[in-house]
Amino acid sequence: MSDNPESRIFPQRLPPWLKRPLSAGPRFDKVSRILTDLKLNTVCHGALCPNRGECFSAGTATFMILGNTCTRNCAFCAVDHGAPEPVDPEEPARLAEAAKRLALRHVVITSVTRDDLPDGGAGHFAACVSELRNTLPEARVEVLTPDFGGAKELVARVLEAGPEVFNHNLETTRTLTPEIRSGADYARSLSVLAYAARSSLGPLVKSGFMMGLGEEEGEVDEIMKDLLTAGVRLLTIGQYLRPSKHHRPVSRYYTPEEFDALGERARNLGFFSVVSAPFVRSSYQAEGMYAEGLAKREKGAL
Repeated sequence: MSDNPESRIFPQRLPPWLKRPLSAGPRFDKVSRILTDLKLNTVCHGALCPNRGECFSAGTATFMILGNTCTRNCAFCAVDHGAPEPVDPEEPARLAEAAKRLALRHVVITSVTRDDLPDGGAGHFAACVSELRNTLPEARVEVLTPDFGGAKELVARVLEAGPEVFNHNLETTRTLTPEIRSGADYARSLSVLAYAARSSLGPLVKSGFMMGLGEEEGEVDEIMKDLLTAGVRLLTIGQYLRPSKHHRPVSRYYTPEEFDALGERARNLGFFSVVSAPFVRSSYQAEGMYAEGLAKREKGAL
C-alpha cells in the first residue's frame, strides 16, 4: 500500500470497466477533417471526452462555441481557463455548414462560460440555433448552456431561438458545488432549469451530474428530486474522471451495476429518459434521449 494518504482516500487506478481502446476509421477521420477545415471547437476535444472515438466514428460531434477558453475554473473540467479571445461572428455559419456536411439530424451545441461578455454569450447561442434552422430546417437542436449568472432574460434569449432541448448541468451536490463548480450556485442552476421548463416554447429540459466527486448517497437522491421538481425530464449520470493531477481526485469509481441501479431509481422517480453509465456525458445518446423523452411527454399529454 502506498504511503501517500491521498492515494488511499482517492483511488486513481482505473478499474477494468473504464479501459477501452480509442475508436478510429473513415467516419472518425471525416469528422476530424471537417472540424479542422471549418476551425470549430468541440467539447469532445476540449473536455477530453472519453466517448470521442465512439461519437466521431458514428459521424457526430458536440460543438463548443464561444472559443476554447473558459472564464471559470471548475475543479473537474479539462477545458482551458483564462482570458478568452473575442467572439467570432462567423462561427454560427461555420457550425451550420459542419452540421450540413455531417448530415446531422440532432445537433448539440455547448460552450465555455463567458462571464466577460455582457450577455454571457446568449446572443451567440441564439445566432447558432438560427443558422442551423436556415441551413438544416429538419434538424433538431439541443443547447447545453452555462448559467448566464442566473439572468432569466438571457436564458429567454436562447429559448426564443427555439431549441428542442435546453440543457444545463447541475454537475454535483448542493454541498459540493462551492468547491467543485467555480462561480456557480446550486440554487441558481435549478432556477435556470425551472425557468426553461416553464417556457411556453416547450423545450424538453435536461440536466446531468457526475459520480465520484465525494457525494453521499442521500445527496444523490436530493439531486434527482431537485431536478425533477425543477421540471427536468431528461437526465444523464456519469463517472467523474480526473483530467490531470491538478484537478480534483476521484473519490470513488462506481461499477456499471451501480450506474444501472441509479438509472432505475431516476426512472422510477419520473424522468422521461435516463442514461446512466460510467462513460456517460451530457450529449451521450442525445438523439435517442430526445426521441424517448418526446414520446413519453406526448403520451402523457393524451
